[in-house]
Amino acid sequence: MPQSKRSKVVSLTKVSKKTREHKNVLLTEVQKNAEKWKYCWLFEVGAMRNAHLKTVRKLWKDSARIFFGRGAVMAKALGTTVEEEHRMGLHKLAQQIKGQVGLFFTDSEPQEVIEWFDDFKQADYARTGNKATRTVILPVGPVMRVHSDPPEPFPHNEDPQLRKLGLTTSMKRGVPTLENPHRVCDKGKALTGEQAQLLKLIGEKLVVFRVGLLARWDAASGEVVQVEGRCTEIEREGDEDLEEDEEMSE
Repeated sequence: MPQSKRSKVVSLTKVSKKTREHKNVLLTEVQKNAEKWKYCWLFEVGAMRNAHLKTVRKLWKDSARIFFGRGAVMAKALGTTVEEEHRMGLHKLAQQIKGQVGLFFTDSEPQEVIEWFDDFKQADYARTGNKATRTVILPVGPVMRVHSDPPEPFPHNEDPQLRKLGLTTSMKRGVPTLENPHRVCDKGKALTGEQAQLLKLIGEKLVVFRVGLLARWDAASGEVVQVEGRCTEIEREGDEDLEEDEEMSE
């Protein structure tokens, strides 16, 4: 009997495991940055994508430091009680570290930070389980790649894939063509795996990566201020696997 493709043997030498030493380094780095910067923001991410988070890191490289993931370690570094807090007031921020959130240390003034993150949005492809943000219907005629500029029809060799994802096409002049409109998804409904694949194939981006600011700690006063009304458009997804060094910025 041929071996099942699902039964794959993974060599232990390829499994990257966080060590106690690595966590201690992260803890120390968070505390060093708490001593260095004027402000520490707690943030969450909608439609988490590592590539977009790296873009944020790069754009703020000279004026901020970002930590994301490993919430328990970050909370421990800040201190979750008055007795344990690394600096005055940090325990009030540490107590809010739950789920996939990050810390953003900077000297930039609050209004500048708020305006920058309000403006930073990156469209991306939805995944299985995401709710469609709009209804997508493919019209009668050639099936088009809308991400091309200008849009172009799919080549004939991709017709089998389109059919596999639910399209009823016919070939006209070597181009996969729809005889009737095809409803890909409905606004507000969770996407199936096939729908998510088809949307990506045709180039329809339905989710937006964005950073939602939750709270701000002020080193001078030790006060923690909640940021109201900044996360209403955040769509939370399942955790995306972070790379080995994702908790630390360059």
